[in-house]
Amino acid sequence: MTAAAAPVLSRQRTRAALVLLALPLLLVGAVVLAVGTGAVPITPGQVLSILLAPLGVSPLQGYDEQQAAVLWAIRLPRVALGILVGAGLAIAGAAMQGLFRNPLADPGLLGISSGASLAAAMSVVLGFHAFGMYSLPAAAFVGSLLSTALIYLLSQDRGRVNVTTMLLAGIAINALCGAGTGLMTFLATDEQLRTITFWNLGSLGGATWPTVLSALPLIMLGVLVLPLTARALNAFMLGESGAAHLGIPVQGVKWLIVTLVALSVGAGVAVAGTIGFVGLVVPHLLRLVTGPNHRTLLPASALLGATLLVLADLVSRTVAVPAEVPIGIVTALLGAPFFLYLLRQGRRETGL
Repeated sequence: MTAAAAPVLSRQRTRAALVLLALPLLLVGAVVLAVGTGAVPITPGQVLSILLAPLGVSPLQGYDEQQAAVLWAIRLPRVALGILVGAGLAIAGAAMQGLFRNPLADPGLLGISSGASLAAAMSVVLGFHAFGMYSLPAAAFVGSLLSTALIYLLSQDRGRVNVTTMLLAGIAINALCGAGTGLMTFLATDEQLRTITFWNLGSLGGATWPTVLSALPLIMLGVLVLPLTARALNAFMLGESGAAHLGIPVQGVKWLIVTLVALSVGAGVAVAGTIGFVGLVVPHLLRLVTGPNHRTLLPASALLGATLLVLADLVSRTVAVPAEVPIGIVTALLGAPFFLYLLRQGRRETGL
């Protein structure tokens, strides 16, 4: 390490520690704001009183039964689903960018989300109910896994990932899955069409406790296990040969990460539809502040992704009352300008 690099590294570690302390507080604040805002207003004191009531704690502030019913049956499951899906998408994006050593890698850009959507649409139209309430998440997971594996195999060049081929393969898979989803839309009945449209636009409006519980194990597996691959992802920054010299089982780690990403994204798409740009924007924002260390980047991405989606859902259901703007539109309006900014920065760095 050079003398000039030491202060920079020290500043990044300090910022990373502050970010990891601040993000949980930011998430709690977003949750309190989201569950208290709506047609039936609930103050933070009432939120805390309602949540502590089952434990026998005396209310800190008075509330009525309607507020308690709205909180438990409508807003809390919606916020919980936003936390799960946001955390899953963001940490999947951070892991994909580390795995492919490409800042533009994203589950949506690479066709993983569209693969999950196609499989979910097929399960709706073809009447796949083999796993009961878990049929849709299972179908979406299989679809995301197949599209991920196909892109990964197509991007291999003599045992190495070709980034250009990966992006082009992702575009092709996106187009192919989009065409398949369009065909399913054409064949669907009116009721099936409404369900498919829900996925394409993205929404947390259908959140219930059973929905949350169906996605919880699949997404949390990715959120909890992916941070354990941080050392391997840091080693991948040296290249696959460098990672192998450091004792990283390169191929095994690759497939573990790809499987966990497909698991998280597939389950998220199944219950909330296609929500783009979270996996792209969140890791970049954090990388600018904390640096590229995946030990910080992965857990921080999960926390910030959860916060971002909770706030985006709050905007989607309050900005055009009584109508509700699909959350995929809100995240796209935030993410697309940032994506264009990244492209412009990339051109400057390469001198093109």
